[in-house]
Amino acid sequence: MKRNFTISLQHRLTLTYALFIGAALGILTLAINRFTGITFNALIKENISERSGEIVRAIEALYKPLEGGFDAIVTEAIGMYFVHEGYIVTVEDAGGEPVWDARSCDMRQCVEVINDITVRMEQNFRLNGGMQKQRYPVYYNNRVIGAVSIETYGPFFYSETETRFLSSINRLLLFAGAILALLSAGIALLLSRSIARPILKAGEAARKIAQVHAAGQVPSGEANPEGLIIRIDERYKTRELQDLSRSINCLAEELEEGERRQKQLTSDIAHELRTPLTCLQGNIEAMIDGVYKPDREHLESCHEEIIRLTNLVKDLSILTSLEEAGDIAGKKFLPSPYGMSTNLNKTNFDLAKLVQITADQFRAAAHEKGIALQLHLIESPINADYDRLKQVFMNLLSNAVKYTDSGSITVSIEQGPLHWDIIVADTGIGIPEKDLPHIFERFYRTDKSRNRSTGGAGIGLAIAAAIVSAHGGTISVESTSGEGTGSLFRVRL
Repeated sequence: MKRNFTISLQHRLTLTYALFIGAALGILTLAINRFTGITFNALIKENISERSGEIVRAIEALYKPLEGGFDAIVTEAIGMYFVHEGYIVTVEDAGGEPVWDARSCDMRQCVEVINDITVRMEQNFRLNGGMQKQRYPVYYNNRVIGAVSIETYGPFFYSETETRFLSSINRLLLFAGAILALLSAGIALLLSRSIARPILKAGEAARKIAQVHAAGQVPSGEANPEGLIIRIDERYKTRELQDLSRSINCLAEELEEGERRQKQLTSDIAHELRTPLTCLQGNIEAMIDGVYKPDREHLESCHEEIIRLTNLVKDLSILTSLEEAGDIAGKKFLPSPYGMSTNLNKTNFDLAKLVQITADQFRAAAHEKGIALQLHLIESPINADYDRLKQVFMNLLSNAVKYTDSGSITVSIEQGPLHWDIIVADTGIGIPEKDLPHIFERFYRTDKSRNRSTGGAGIGLAIAAAIVSAHGGTISVESTSGEGTGSLFRVRL
């Protein structure tokens, strides 16, 4: 079977960076070489032109007006000097007759110089040219007294010194290019590693998280009493890598929290079922053994426990069906086998009237405990499920009355830009800070003993949160633990 070729992210990034930097450096080196060549050639042409002018001026200075000609000996000396530099000079008189000719003076030397220049330009610099002649008039007192013809290799040529200089520049550029290529490879490796390493760590962390939760246990050396501690470093200066690391850590935290809630949920359900089932078992066994008579009193006791179990299952079914319409504060729980379809029956009504009617049902209980029930309501039209929202406020007010021994309970409605805030505040015992993040979870109770005298099964607030979430709203709580500090629940619809 043919296998698909794969390459690691680090190697891919290294090759990409190396190719990109190498190409950029190559283009830059070629551009520098080209620019240097053009500039240098322009300078060489200018130098040849200036040198030719210097030759003409030197010959002009050799004119002897009394004799009507040029100093032959000095002219030959100057001419042969410039031959060695690549300039073949011919001096003519006013009539155009040659006075002195470098070729006639030393043909062999002229041929050697010309051949050297030709080989140098054609073989070393790939420049195919030929001999070019320029004729310059010679003046004395603004009168033409002759001419100087200068032959050079054209369009331009390099002297030996210039050739060595240009070769040195090319070698320097080649050496610099090689060094920069090595540096680019090193930089590419460092850059790719700095990007690939966090991604590899994130992938490794994700695999560990998957293995842990697939196996349902924590690997050795990877846990503490509070749960998993699979985390990766978030201290990166690259925003995307920082976001990736944070996302992986958030994923780990959410999964750990979900596992904790799942275990707690299993334990709480077992605890809630154990008490009525134990009661039922004890009563029925006692009646079977003849300890209790199967009379009305004992049968009603069994019936109460059955009703208690039925209500518990009913509450779970309601909670599950509501969670299908909206998550509780963005958190999803395991589906219930007792789930049923629940559609919100939305109508238009005044939220203040609903709160007023609900609060009136608790006035007697509040008065009995000496608690003042205060309402600050404003007209607040809304389109929502009347019965479901009433269930929310009944739960909040029931808890407020139950956990407040003195002081007051205040219910108010505040108008926001596009929402209504219903606030239920009391002066009761408050909620410990550590319990606030979990207060809307199923079966969660601040009383870990789950004593029936201090509360119910711990589903009421979970149902309230599910109803609010199904309406597209939010519910939050503010509180500190301590007598009289109280709690403040805010429902935003």
